[in-house]
Amino acid sequence: MPDSLPRPLAITILIFAATLFAANHVSARFAFDDGAGLVLALVARSSVAFLIMATIVLVRRQPMTVPAGNRGWQLALGVLITLQSLSLYAAVARIPVAIALLLINSWPLLYTLLNWVINGQRPHLGFVLILALILIGLVMVLDIPGWLANPSALGDDWAVGVMLAILASVFLALAMWLTNHQLARMPGAVRSAYTMFIVTVSLVVAGSARVIGDGFAVPEHVQGWLGIISLALCYGIASTVLFVLAPRLNIARNAPILNFEPVASLLLSYIVLGQVLSFVQLLGGAVVLSGIVMLSVSKH
Repeated sequence: MPDSLPRPLAITILIFAATLFAANHVSARFAFDDGAGLVLALVARSSVAFLIMATIVLVRRQPMTVPAGNRGWQLALGVLITLQSLSLYAAVARIPVAIALLLINSWPLLYTLLNWVINGQRPHLGFVLILALILIGLVMVLDIPGWLANPSALGDDWAVGVMLAILASVFLALAMWLTNHQLARMPGAVRSAYTMFIVTVSLVVAGSARVIGDGFAVPEHVQGWLGIISLALCYGIASTVLFVLAPRLNIARNAPILNFEPVASLLLSYIVLGQVLSFVQLLGGAVVLSGIVMLSVSKH
């Protein structure tokens, strides 16, 4: 096994990757605001990611075969990631990026509950307490009291965006469960290459059949195209960094650093999009992030 990088360097790399993932979502909102279609943005992202993952597989000379018993599961994983991507990007197009990412980053809670229902792995008391903390934080970050007092103030898109972000979290939790319980023995790059290929093909078919409205609509200005190019490159580079350096980053210990993504999205959204959250929402976001980090480092 390759030697681990010094922890300060590993943390810096993970923060860099989390920032790129956040930049991918901010770039998507930038492109959507300029008229870009949802499918166009996702096809750009998934196709670049597929090319990168396929290149990694070729460089490592790994066989691209999928065991017969895993083919159905691999197809299911691709479909789940397709639905997750559509839901998340649709949410980003409707609500502030930071709120969408805070909601989807709550997927470990759903994953734990899924393990409880399917595998009978009952959550530890500490998990229940952390769950309560995160739920309180989400109530704050979504400004639910304000929304209940005046539902029309936030508009219909707000409620739809929140539901889509939660749905994206559900799809991601299902995808992670399937990966860990059915496809864990497949090489990560091979599994990811097939997943991105299925995502790309599914989106092209859905877009061509006009299942997703004007999903292939092109941006109206140069800045919209820059958003499309930026989201694809940011996602592709971040994914590559994690896959190539994962054996040396001590992921088991340092994975909570990736929860920096909502924080980075908050800063980038303010700089690029002018999106600002209230003090209560910021405080709620800090509570949610704290709960997620505690859940990540918990031995239970």
